[in-house]
Amino acid sequence: MIQAQNLTKIYGRFIAANDVSFNISRGEVVCFLGPNGAGKSTTIKMLTGFLTPTSGQAQIAGFDMTTQRLEGAKRLGYLPENVSLYPDMTPESLLNFFAEIRLDRKDRRRRIDEVVALCELQSVFRRPISRLSKGYRQRVGMAQALLHDPDVVILDEPTSGLDPNQIQHVRDSIKRIGRTKTVLLSTHILQEARAMASRIIFISDGRLVFDDDVANFGKDIDDFDQRFKSLTKDKKDRYLPKRAT
Repeated sequence: MIQAQNLTKIYGRFIAANDVSFNISRGEVVCFLGPNGAGKSTTIKMLTGFLTPTSGQAQIAGFDMTTQRLEGAKRLGYLPENVSLYPDMTPESLLNFFAEIRLDRKDRRRRIDEVVALCELQSVFRRPISRLSKGYRQRVGMAQALLHDPDVVILDEPTSGLDPNQIQHVRDSIKRIGRTKTVLLSTHILQEARAMASRIIFISDGRLVFDDDVANFGKDIDDFDQRFKSLTKDKKDRYLPKRAT
């Protein structure tokens, strides 16, 4: 359902992502792990079609996200790290607005009810988004991303900046999403991988350095911490050679 094939992105001389390849099958919940600046967001932007690769190919549900982005987007729900919402709207008006754009009339009410229940928005459904906590805004963003019932869901740092209670609510929502969707969850927080995923893809200095089951990454948080350190201790040169003048 998600395929990265030799994805590379270069800005000037800087290699943000270097030959990244992996496949994620239907029904998997996978954590895309790595330190800040490793290239996670760059890779995700290529997978979602928001960024054109320098080389390589990204596919969602079999569609090339460079040449067939509109078809791929129909199968994709994407929550960026900094979700943009209309602050003067309520979750109700926002979801109705996007439902009118993306859904057939006969499906709108049913899908709104389903995502509101899935993301637990009932108590804030008619409250202005500007008055919601960041945790609730994240859940509104998830509901919007899920509204068209996509097969694939990609979440970029969905718990960043949240307090422990908000993190738990978002985790619960992601677990419910993962029962029926293919999910790729990007984070630099080790606990997220242990709490929600069955597989870890680890990127460091723009390169994929680990791709295996969570159990093979470590049996507890101390193991996770040691593995994280070992995978990131050897810094790689991320710059192309200067051209001769």
